[in-house]
Amino acid sequence: MRERQPCVYILASGRLGTLYIGVTSNLMVRLHQHREGLTDGFTRKHDVKRLVRYELFEDTPIAIAREKQLKRWHRDWKINLIEQDNPDWADLAVALGFAPLVSV
Repeated sequence: MRERQPCVYILASGRLGTLYIGVTSNLMVRLHQHREGLTDGFTRKHDVKRLVRYELFEDTPIAIAREKQLKRWHRDWKINLIEQDNPDWADLAVALGFAPLVSV
């Protein structure tokens, strides 16, 4: 993965838990921020840290359009999208080099 590449990502608090959809140009930095709770907001408040899906794009406007599209989807559609490639809701960030999340 390039250091800077437009990306739409979905985080979850757990299997079938709270979902968050975001867009970034640097997935690794953004994941670090979410996982460490470095920014105030929805994901920190709801402990949404598990990367369950991401899509890479060649340019930012297309990534932003995809993010907006997914945010308009019904929850069931989002769950189906996640489960197409990640039926166990595994934390995909681990395969990108992040340590597994610790449950408390």
